[in-house]
Amino acid sequence: MIGAVVFDVGETLVDETREYGTWADWLGVPRHTFAAVFGAVIASGLDYRETFQVFRPGFDLDLERQARADAGQPEWFGEDDLYPDVRPALSKLREMGVWVGVVGNQTVRAGGLLRGLDLPTDFIATSDDWGIQKPAPEFFHKVVEAAGCAAAEIVYVGDRIDNDVAPAKRVGMRTAYIQRGPWGGSIAKQKRSRNSPIGEFVTSTSCQGLSALRTRRPSSAAS
Repeated sequence: MIGAVVFDVGETLVDETREYGTWADWLGVPRHTFAAVFGAVIASGLDYRETFQVFRPGFDLDLERQARADAGQPEWFGEDDLYPDVRPALSKLREMGVWVGVVGNQTVRAGGLLRGLDLPTDFIATSDDWGIQKPAPEFFHKVVEAAGCAAAEIVYVGDRIDNDVAPAKRVGMRTAYIQRGPWGGSIAKQKRSRNSPIGEFVTSTSCQGLSALRTRRPSSAAS
């Protein structure tokens, strides 16, 4: 039985195309060039932040975020950046009596933006709020604490296997892998091995299928 569903943010709920485009503008490089390098970095298995090092060696993301804010160009996303399936999926889960949370590797400012969207959720927090980032197990222990139920009764939903699915499963959660965004595109090109830590419930490009989680049993192949 599922008591809680907790969502990652970037590329799970929020389409980050606009945000990465503004970073390309800040760096002074064409958006398509930035996107191409970003994709190549992810496909090679490197941290996405290495993309910035290609264009500006020594780039400090935290310092540059502050510089953008000081210049009147802070990080921002709004209603138009939500994937279209997000509100219907969250609403459906709450109608079913499922506790719905949103917790991802995001800044304090991003947390404020999320709360300002008035999403149908019970809880919203960010890694900066907690002072701990995925894939650290402590992050997922905090998720369990916030949800108020056993790890086995929680489904963590994310678009990355390394940051979302695999570490959530290691602390005993069930998982749902949303295959979209840059990481989803990269995974789609890789052959899934028999032991691949793929989510128990895979929805190709949508959150909509999550409404069936309450009555589905874990797949033996995914356990």
